[in-house]
Amino acid sequence: MSETAGVKVLGGAVERGDEILTAEALQFVAGLQRAFGARRDELLERRKQRRAEAAEKGRLDFLEETKHVREGDWQVAAPPADIADRRVEITGPTDRKMAINALNSGAKIWLADLEDANTPHWDNVVSGQVNLYDLVRKQIELHVPGGKSYTLRDDVTHAVPLVRPRGWHFDEKHIEVDGKPVVAALVDFGLHFFHNARELINRGSGPYFYLPKMESHLEARLWNEVFTHAQKELGIPHGSVRATVLIETYPAAFEMEEILYELRDHSAGLNAGRWDYLFSVIKTFRDSDKYVLPDRNAVTMTAPFMRAYTELLVSTCHKRGAFAIGGMAAFIPTKDDSNAAAMEKVHADKKREAGDGFDGSWVAHPGLVPICFEEFDAVLGDKPNQIERKRDDVTVTADQLLAVSETPGDKTIDGLRGAVDVGVRYIVSWLGGNGAAAIHNLMEDAATAEISRSQIWQWLHNNVQLADGQTVTLELVREVLADTEKALRGEAGFPTENLSSAVELFEQVAVADEFVDFLTLPAYEQID
Repeated sequence: MSETAGVKVLGGAVERGDEILTAEALQFVAGLQRAFGARRDELLERRKQRRAEAAEKGRLDFLEETKHVREGDWQVAAPPADIADRRVEITGPTDRKMAINALNSGAKIWLADLEDANTPHWDNVVSGQVNLYDLVRKQIELHVPGGKSYTLRDDVTHAVPLVRPRGWHFDEKHIEVDGKPVVAALVDFGLHFFHNARELINRGSGPYFYLPKMESHLEARLWNEVFTHAQKELGIPHGSVRATVLIETYPAAFEMEEILYELRDHSAGLNAGRWDYLFSVIKTFRDSDKYVLPDRNAVTMTAPFMRAYTELLVSTCHKRGAFAIGGMAAFIPTKDDSNAAAMEKVHADKKREAGDGFDGSWVAHPGLVPICFEEFDAVLGDKPNQIERKRDDVTVTADQLLAVSETPGDKTIDGLRGAVDVGVRYIVSWLGGNGAAAIHNLMEDAATAEISRSQIWQWLHNNVQLADGQTVTLELVREVLADTEKALRGEAGFPTENLSSAVELFEQVAVADEFVDFLTLPAYEQID
């Protein structure tokens, strides 16, 4: 533990951590916390109030008080040259091997994930920053004892990193300022910005970010104030920061234009995040039987309410000169022919997005990069993006965004079992330090576990009847949980060290009377 000028580091030593946790860097983070921590707290309280209001009304709507913004004539800042073409983006945590593979992947952009694909062990938090420091300076390499070496290739254009800090709801328990934990988003943003902003600019790039889990334009305004303050503090030109906002909460879908407006000097567009969006739909209206979803795998992007969401996102972005980035292809290719059907689904998904007007999309594995290129190249050709395609044909109403009850698909016992299985598997991985888990040939992050456990909570608390006639009860959920634990204990090679804790945690967040906002919060209490 170390302490200087009101900043206390409670985390242990991490290799090369002293290069990142310098007194100057920590004071910069402390300045952000002192300037913006209290406002963050107020906005979290506002989330609770707004959810209560939405639950009482049974709906969300576009804001009357910001109508002038939606009707105003304004554009976001033009994109910097090195991120003008974003047709293929690869995502993954900031561990060293992933960082090198992502930069070498041929993708245009790498979402360097300090959030849902990263367990926030103190070691991961700090080593992720070490890796960002090295990759910005093109000095990152990895030599596995007795194994492979990973280095940056010089025959490909390296993917440009966009760093995703943790959401506003999370605190970093290993750093305190004036006796209180620091907002984790300010730690993740602040350390990267302090060490790398000027270096990135000197190399012809800039400090670029992905911003997760926002629920309102006021939360975007807070980020904009953080960016303005940080740039001024370090003498970085205003507008150097660029941020793409993930529209992955239900309330944010009704404030897309306002979010772009608040960040307009610093905006790099919006992204459609599927699993977190479904999780937020459930969370917002968890007590209402009008918003009960079928099995999670049955909810596709062509469901009416999901179609409305993506159509609105593209038209909103292009109206304001901003990027619209599509969702994740999470499939992990195999080396044989067994994945042909899955690869066709990826093709179809990316073809739909490119055809709808998206400027790029996400993949989780380097093996999917060529597929994404193929589908976006077919639409974009030599153009870097299709922002000029305004989608004036799109009109989306609040009722269309809310039309969850029109979603086709059944609620089944297999869906319940699948949700428990994936949720428990993921938490085992997360507790073990790996937030990007390969499960059943899909790369899963925390959003997968969130939709799984929230769906069970929703079915349980709304007395849902499954397709086979069974009602979802506490006894049924516990029976499936016990069966799952038994099966995983008998599965060859499955790591059981954290299995009991994972089962206990999953039950807590899936069945408790009070809905836990984020399962990662109680999970965080169990790790160092």
